[in-house]
Amino acid sequence: MLDELKGDFSHPKLEEEIIEYWKNHGIFKKVQDSRAGKPEYIFFEGPPTANGRPGVHHTISRTLKDFVCRYKTMRGYHVARKAGWDTHGLPVEIEVEKKLNLEKKSDVEAYGIDKFNKVCRESVFTYKKDWEQLTERIGYWLDLENPYITCENYYIESVWHILAKLFNDDLLYKGHKILPYCPRCETGLSSHEVAQGYKEVSDPSIFIKARVKGKENVYFLVWTTTPWTLISNVALAVHPKADYIRVKLGGDELILAEALANQVIKDEFEILERLKGRDLELWEYEPIFPYYKDKLEKAYIVTNADFVTLEDGSGIVHIAPAFGADDYNVGQKYGLPVLQAVEPNGELKEEVTDYAGMFIKDADPLIIKNLKERGLLFKKEKYVHNYPHCWRCKSPLVYYARESWYIGTSRFKDKLLENNRTINWVPPEIGFGRFGEWLENNVDWALSRERYWGTPLPVWIGEKTGKQIAIGSVAELKEKGENVPEDIDLHKPYVDEIRIWNEEDQEWMYRTPEVIDAWFDSGAMPFAQHHYPFENTENWDKYFPADFISEGVDQTRGWFYSLVAISSLYAGVAPFKNIIVCGHI
Repeated sequence: MLDELKGDFSHPKLEEEIIEYWKNHGIFKKVQDSRAGKPEYIFFEGPPTANGRPGVHHTISRTLKDFVCRYKTMRGYHVARKAGWDTHGLPVEIEVEKKLNLEKKSDVEAYGIDKFNKVCRESVFTYKKDWEQLTERIGYWLDLENPYITCENYYIESVWHILAKLFNDDLLYKGHKILPYCPRCETGLSSHEVAQGYKEVSDPSIFIKARVKGKENVYFLVWTTTPWTLISNVALAVHPKADYIRVKLGGDELILAEALANQVIKDEFEILERLKGRDLELWEYEPIFPYYKDKLEKAYIVTNADFVTLEDGSGIVHIAPAFGADDYNVGQKYGLPVLQAVEPNGELKEEVTDYAGMFIKDADPLIIKNLKERGLLFKKEKYVHNYPHCWRCKSPLVYYARESWYIGTSRFKDKLLENNRTINWVPPEIGFGRFGEWLENNVDWALSRERYWGTPLPVWIGEKTGKQIAIGSVAELKEKGENVPEDIDLHKPYVDEIRIWNEEDQEWMYRTPEVIDAWFDSGAMPFAQHHYPFENTENWDKYFPADFISEGVDQTRGWFYSLVAISSLYAGVAPFKNIIVCGHI
């Protein structure tokens, strides 16, 4: 055959002949068997989502992985190469929604969660053949016959075990915080998901006039780039140490930061008074919009906040505690209401009569027009900046006050950094720059998702007392749960139907409805791929930690982070020793 091809080793016929020869003679298995009993070189394969097509970029990391694994095999090591499939989460749900012509969450619930999840399960391997073909054609040896699959019961059980341990260690908790939220998918996202979805956008930048209460023509000059949040406005914020001025401009008097006055006001003006930001604290102003004017007890006051800057805007920021972490914190300090004028799907509520049912970004131009007609729009510009979007559906995110389940990763920041220092990063600047800086700024992991196709959060809550317990295994669920089927599917809606009797408090406990971030699934793979600790507990050092992993740089705040975070909190050590981070095509 080689003579016929005259040394042309790039010929497709030769590739096909080699692939067929490897298949027909079981070469990969023979190589693996020849190293049985030899020292282990542990390799973790990152799980792709099989309902998405592979791309040319996948060949880079797979070539690097194959190179190292072959080299170590030739050096006499046994290198297990277990394939994996990431089968949960928004990537799957969004594709199924398109297939079924479902536009929003309510459509999914009307269709039926059981039927929806059945289609999700059926769809997860839509492009499995494409992945297998790519794997074969690039000569990447991988055990595709015995992969780990994140939606299987054995895998979910290991994930439950990890979550139950975190719960019992007081690291898994429910909190009411501002979190990045996708109004299209109607669920919160974690900080590492947000980091993957920034886009440059052009938003309206407007300066508006908020009339000082009891003063006819005296206004605070307020800046915002999110006009739709003005409907949920309850306060203004100024920096307590900054210098502010009251100026006369035409028939109006405006209050703004002195350092920004010439930048904002292009016409000549007369300074009438100088004040410090602390002098303005608790001044009152008239509501910018009337929809909630008579429904709030304490609102429409000026607050002091150190986060107000004098770099842009007017030095006066509008405060909507439902839509920003800084705003929320100011609201807590001053006892302000958390006014939420937006539905979870991103549409304005029915009380907002002029824009009820409109998506927030669609309402922006109409809100600006309204402000102009009422003489409250001082200036309108465009503001170009990077803004977070949903990493899967591409919708712009909002920062939304919601209850969510969190993992207390920030309490382990020092441990995360310590474990990171044990890893050999190639190139090193990724590990100690991009990744290390990410760990330095660690925030608690927003774990729960208000979705359907995912690992259910294994927490049951008492209907009267609110007492919580975490279930860490199928055996425990069968022991404590009522009428648990022998072959139960550990997904919604089946686990939602199981209740647990709390004898002490004489109450039923029901599962919290959320599923978890699919990144937790993939980050738990060192343990869940081997059904640990329910199996393979003997000689665990054969399976963990990995000697080597490799993926693209986009996984720095994705799989790399979820691996390190889960392993550090659960096992106390780094999950891998060496990593090659490759770039993008």
